[in-house]
Amino acid sequence: MLVTAYALAVLLNLFIIFIGARFLLVPRPSAAGYGVPAKPDGDAAYLAIKGVRDLTFGLLGLALLVFAGLRAEAWFMLVVALVPLADTLIVLRHGGTKATAFGIHFATAVVVLLAAVLLFLV
Repeated sequence: MLVTAYALAVLLNLFIIFIGARFLLVPRPSAAGYGVPAKPDGDAAYLAIKGVRDLTFGLLGLALLVFAGLRAEAWFMLVVALVPLADTLIVLRHGGTKATAFGIHFATAVVVLLAAVLLFLV
C-alpha cells in the first residue's frame, strides 16, 4: 500500500504541475478544458492566477513528499481537495457543463481525498 499511496501522490502532484504549466503556456485552450472558457478580449489575470496556483500546489506537494514525509503530504492532500471541490462549484455557477464539473473537478477531489486516506493509512 505504501508504493500505491506514494505513487498516487506523485502522479497527482505532477498532473497539477502539468495543468498549471499548460495554463501559463496555452491559457485559452486550458480555460476551455477547465470548463469556463476565457473571454476572447480579457481574463488574462484569471488565466495566469490559475496557472501559478496549480503549478505552486504541485511543487509544494512534491516538496512535502521529499522533505516532510507522507503524513505531511496526507494533510496537504486533505486540505488541497477543497480546490477541485470549489472548482466544481465555479464551473456550475459560470455556465459550465455538469459533465465537466462532476466528471473532471469533483472526480479529481475524490481521487485527491483517496490519496490522502491512503497516505494516512501507511
